[in-house]
Amino acid sequence: MSDNKTSVIARAREIIDSYQGDQIRIMEVCGTHTHEIFRLGIRGILPENVKLISGPGCPVCVTPVDFIDQAVCLAMEHNATICTFGDLVRVPGSFGIPASGGQADGKAAKIGSLAAARAAGARIQVVYAPQDAVAYAKEHPDEQVVFLSVGFETTTPSSCLAVQQAKNEGLTNFSILTANKTMPAAYAAMKDSTDAFLYPGHVHAITGTGICEQLAREGTSGVVAGFTAKELMTALAVIVKKTGEGKPYFENCYPRVVRAEGSPAAQRLVEEMMEPCDARWRGIGVLPGSGVKLRPEYADYDARIKFDLPSMEGRENPACRCGEVLQGRCLPSDCKVFGKGCTPEHPIGACMVSGEGACSAFYLYGGDR
Repeated sequence: MSDNKTSVIARAREIIDSYQGDQIRIMEVCGTHTHEIFRLGIRGILPENVKLISGPGCPVCVTPVDFIDQAVCLAMEHNATICTFGDLVRVPGSFGIPASGGQADGKAAKIGSLAAARAAGARIQVVYAPQDAVAYAKEHPDEQVVFLSVGFETTTPSSCLAVQQAKNEGLTNFSILTANKTMPAAYAAMKDSTDAFLYPGHVHAITGTGICEQLAREGTSGVVAGFTAKELMTALAVIVKKTGEGKPYFENCYPRVVRAEGSPAAQRLVEEMMEPCDARWRGIGVLPGSGVKLRPEYADYDARIKFDLPSMEGRENPACRCGEVLQGRCLPSDCKVFGKGCTPEHPIGACMVSGEGACSAFYLYGGDR
């Protein structure tokens, strides 16, 4: 560790340790922040009056149960090949609930996850980018290939590029099932649960800082943070110092990546190919205008339209408290099944499955303190 880095961290810790005010609740919107703060040992050195709470910034965690049910339906009843990021394979869908059309004798009945569908003979392919799914579709022209498009502003442009590529190459066997979400509505929904947001750096590298500045003008404080020890400690020190001054604020503590304007090219691409829609967030419910879907001119690549998927009402395991964890209303360790019935090997909820989930972080690193 360089002397400069050491001095910056030491100064940040001095600011944090010297805080004597009321408790500050800081919401880590980003799941990667949650894991990095644990991994670096930062959570364990914070004073009792500086409290970190988790938020809805894990894309797999906030993806609702009905999305998993629809993916299972595509695999089991439409014989589609599902291409997905690895974490989604093990996320539980509805337990023992018919996955399509309410027909208990359908192929998808009682299939509780994509992993279970794969065990039952469905084609489930793990990919690392949507372009991998396009390549698979090109190599397997006799299969209908559906990419499960989840995530926030960071990953949505790559899904758009995949659709663009498929269209340019004349592929008729590729489509996407969207659960892409945008963060502003989530910030608005969570603002009363926190004193300051630790905003996700990768999201605002795309969107810019306009929404953060607007929220500060409306009374909600926060900082954009990076992911190194120096960047995280600096961001937390800024929150402590600014909160102590008693006025709403916003600071960009990740200027090497995040610019005020964000990425105009990525913004234009998404605006050209997608339009806002209402979206369901696990634990939060439906947030108007918080999702995006393909525009009508790209309907041939929209799996819901292509396969005429019915609306589904997912049912979560009642023992799971992921929804409350994602709202910062409880700690993972407050859940009765945490670390007992619910473990990374046998997850009951999405927050234990995902590599960005709060429950998996608490389990991996041994709790809150």
